[in-house]
Amino acid sequence: MTNTVISSATREVVIGFDQPFVLIGERINPTGRKILTAELLAGNYSRVEKDALAQVEAGAHMLDVNAGIPLADEPAILARCIELVQSVTGVPLTIDSSIVAALEAGLNVYQGKALVNSVTGEDERLESILPLVAKHGAAVVAISNDETGISEDPDVRFEVAKKIVERAADHGISRENILVDPLVMPIGAINSAGKQVMHLLRRLREELKVNTTCGASNVSFGLPHRNGINAAFLPMAMAAGMTSAITNPLHTEVVQAVMGADVMMGNDPDCARWIAKYRDQASLDGARRNRGRRRRSA
Repeated sequence: MTNTVISSATREVVIGFDQPFVLIGERINPTGRKILTAELLAGNYSRVEKDALAQVEAGAHMLDVNAGIPLADEPAILARCIELVQSVTGVPLTIDSSIVAALEAGLNVYQGKALVNSVTGEDERLESILPLVAKHGAAVVAISNDETGISEDPDVRFEVAKKIVERAADHGISRENILVDPLVMPIGAINSAGKQVMHLLRRLREELKVNTTCGASNVSFGLPHRNGINAAFLPMAMAAGMTSAITNPLHTEVVQAVMGADVMMGNDPDCARWIAKYRDQASLDGARRNRGRRRRSA
């Protein structure tokens, strides 16, 4: 089996087909967050620290760190965010940017083996990002689109992923250090999006033998009660071969669905992780119910 190891200075996370599913917290990202954007531009990183701690407490195994603000000094902001997050938590990080200089700035301050998010299939992107990944001994997210855009044919997306894996090998980056993003499309806009991604995930697992990740919430974009869709999607994707996802761990139903799927797939031996997380909660809920009964009978 293919195992992808990502690490911080003090902790290691293993992503693999026979490993517990890895949740990568998505909250440290200014996209669509006006208050966070304003704070970062003002040099205020307190919300970044709070988001990091809250996501780890909720169950994130890794954190995605993005500082994409138009016209801002993204390399400097991203590097500062990474330094801060690594000072308050030991989980490994994903360094997330479309700007090569920002990725390099993040990698220069990172302590451990990072996951770089991301590289696409265009030749220019491959030749600018893959040498950087190889230089720092990092792992990389390979997004299965290229200069032709995102194909609705999952077999075309597979060929793009295969190209990236092969080009990475030319730079000394093994398939163990690649997580393919199969590109989850909004199910509300493309009714076959779920079938597309499940088909592609099976091929990526069985033929390319690579680990995978995605922006899980993309699947529910534009729909009401998005967490319900996300919680249904992730266990199905796990069964098809997905081994990690960038998502919001503060949504308890999503975390519960993932942990339950780990139990059913045999990746939580003796249900130990499930019991450790929910036994104390069950006891607390029982105590609250008993107190309520006593008050009503008094």
